[in-house]
Amino acid sequence: MENKLLDGKLVSEKLYNELKEKVSKLSIKPKLAVILVGDNPASKSYVKSKQKALLKVGMEDETITLSADITEEELIAKINELNNDNSVHGILVQLPLPKHLNETKILNTINPEKDVDGFTTINAGLLFSGQEPYSIPCTPAGICKLLDEYNIETSGKNVVVLGRSNIVGKPIAFLLSQKPYNATVTICHSATKNLTDILERADIIIAAMGKPEFITASSIKKGAIIIDVGINRVEDKTKEKGYRLCGDVNFQDCYDKCSFITPVPGGVGLMTVACLIENTYKACLKTNQV
Repeated sequence: MENKLLDGKLVSEKLYNELKEKVSKLSIKPKLAVILVGDNPASKSYVKSKQKALLKVGMEDETITLSADITEEELIAKINELNNDNSVHGILVQLPLPKHLNETKILNTINPEKDVDGFTTINAGLLFSGQEPYSIPCTPAGICKLLDEYNIETSGKNVVVLGRSNIVGKPIAFLLSQKPYNATVTICHSATKNLTDILERADIIIAAMGKPEFITASSIKKGAIIIDVGINRVEDKTKEKGYRLCGDVNFQDCYDKCSFITPVPGGVGLMTVACLIENTYKACLKTNQV
């Protein structure tokens, strides 16, 4: 069978090896502080994967676990403490936050120079005004690295982005419309009409909508390139845990018809974590003479 995988494991490992070598030459160790509020199992799992990645490249991890009933003032005070700590180069607040906390206000408390997720309004503003942000959001950065690694031609191509979140949809649409990618980008969302017609014309589809296996072979053209950002738990009694992980794309159904596709798991998610580690390394370089 022809290998059509855009392999996030392969590309992320290559990036980790490069980072490990670069970190070994620094006089200080880059350090990422991760704030976890509450005990959401998925959030705990994500934080664990970030810890493992940091250790893999020789960087430092400081994970701060806080009670789910923490007040906004207490959380802001904690972030400011990290803002003022010169040994901390990157700060990440694991999302989602409990409902009583104002996510935007919390994220904007992070010093933009230490905002390795690229979520602060200042970093978003720098990105969308064509200036260089301190950090580019990790999932869009990971998608771009995959496209680069596999020499995917984007100039003049029709790219359809499914989803308009500030974390994935908007930034990846913007990045791919700019140099050097120069794609023609369409953003689709819940109110988009004639979605099938739009998808059938797409050279590249980026699915980031959170709907399990929504994209099927009947809605893509032959030779399309599919980037699946979704990660969903679907009930499956044949599995030990009682569920399986899948993306927003029906992988098996689309495989024969597409030219390239990212697997779930093993695709964009791994690239997201790798780009977070790279952003932390870059933040360390920017704030220290190393």
